[in-house]
Amino acid sequence: MRGVEFIVSDDHAGLKAARKALFGGVKWQRCQFHLAQNAGHHAPNLKTRKRIGKELRQVWNAPDLLRAKEELARLVESYREASPKLADWLEENVPEAMTVFTLPEKHWKKMRTSNGIERGVQREIKRRTVKIRIFPNEASLLRLVTAVLVEIDEKWTTEREKYINWNTDDA
Repeated sequence: MRGVEFIVSDDHAGLKAARKALFGGVKWQRCQFHLAQNAGHHAPNLKTRKRIGKELRQVWNAPDLLRAKEELARLVESYREASPKLADWLEENVPEAMTVFTLPEKHWKKMRTSNGIERGVQREIKRRTVKIRIFPNEASLLRLVTAVLVEIDEKWTTEREKYINWNTDDA
């Protein structure tokens, strides 16, 4: 059985602290979707906010890490004069979303964001808990959610339904 080798998450302070404390040596990929949303908050105006996501996709859709870094340098430079704070933020934060380039290319699509995993897990927890509506206590809710998470983990780690298979040529 393999241990944790790669983590994808947003930059939430609690997640960041837990990741560093428990999995300090594990590669971390900052979720590109969440980072693009964060970039919008650093944009100086609405026009830039609307444009920044598209510009970041050019970095993340690069064919390799070297070209992604070149695209990032070009993007940072394009904002250096008009919006130096945004340029500094991009330069500091966007590299955290390029760790995926260290994986085989077949895994890039699934491992670049946490959205697919989040959506699936959250949808299943909601589906199972909404039927009950009122739990007798917090412990009963935690038992149900834990059971759901164990089921999802078993499903994603079995050979037939793996979320990602590190050992084969299949993505």
